[in-house]
Amino acid sequence: MRRSGPPVPVTVRGTEFRFGARTYVMGIVNVTPDSFSGDGLLQDPGDAVGAAVAQAVRMAGEGADIVDIGGESTRPGHRPTDEADELQRVSGVISAIRERLPDVPISIDTSKPGVAEAALVAGADIVNDVAAVTAAAALAPVAAAYGAPYVVMHGRAQPEYGDVVAEVVADLRRTLDFAERAGCAPDSLIVDPGIGFGKTVPQNLRLLGALEALWELERPILLGASRKSTIGTVLELPVDDRVEGTLATTALGIAGGVDIVRVHDVGANVRVARMSDAIVRGGWQDADATGANASASPS
Repeated sequence: MRRSGPPVPVTVRGTEFRFGARTYVMGIVNVTPDSFSGDGLLQDPGDAVGAAVAQAVRMAGEGADIVDIGGESTRPGHRPTDEADELQRVSGVISAIRERLPDVPISIDTSKPGVAEAALVAGADIVNDVAAVTAAAALAPVAAAYGAPYVVMHGRAQPEYGDVVAEVVADLRRTLDFAERAGCAPDSLIVDPGIGFGKTVPQNLRLLGALEALWELERPILLGASRKSTIGTVLELPVDDRVEGTLATTALGIAGGVDIVRVHDVGANVRVARMSDAIVRGGWQDADATGANASASPS
């Protein structure tokens, strides 16, 4: 299967995202006490806002194209966060990051319309809806009102599928239709297969091996597999030792047509993305273009 063509470019805060030309990296900043990945900035007392800003600045320096801010854990069995608490966690962080990084696109990772709107007012640019399918694109009117790109993520309450790949595509297609009817511009919509959300390990692996099936939706594809339990189960590793497994999903995801990877370990994933892009997407400049004798060495 081949894409009929790359998705239409989207400009966010002066940055043109030219999908198909290269892979974009989204760095994760969890302003939570109970993140599954162990990196929640509220686990330790102190200045959470300062810690979040420092993390975002470091990620931008390592090559992150987008910084994704979340104030509620989505790990299995997590305790829901009420809207007021989530707002308190993310609003100040987003304002502070926007002041320090005025040109870096920021996304808000949430399932609550009120949080999404407050985040956009505070300086966020993208709505990353972690319950888009199960909540029938409830955040779409907010994204539409602010003209913000809208990430539609797949999930189900129970991992019950006949054909997980076909059903994920069908569910996403229905939710894209909801989002368009809510006022979102078709070119502003991004799809996420929702690795780990209402799927077993075999189902996640099947989906990771068939990401090209999402091409028929004709939208940019975001992959969020970083440090997830499927990696831990396959490699029998704890959450803080899953970098190599994550890098494998990044490389193979890019080979499968992914446009954005959402990751914890930005520097390593940026390097893998650049190498994968050189192989899969082309565009690497050789010695004739750079003046370096890059092709002369076998090493």
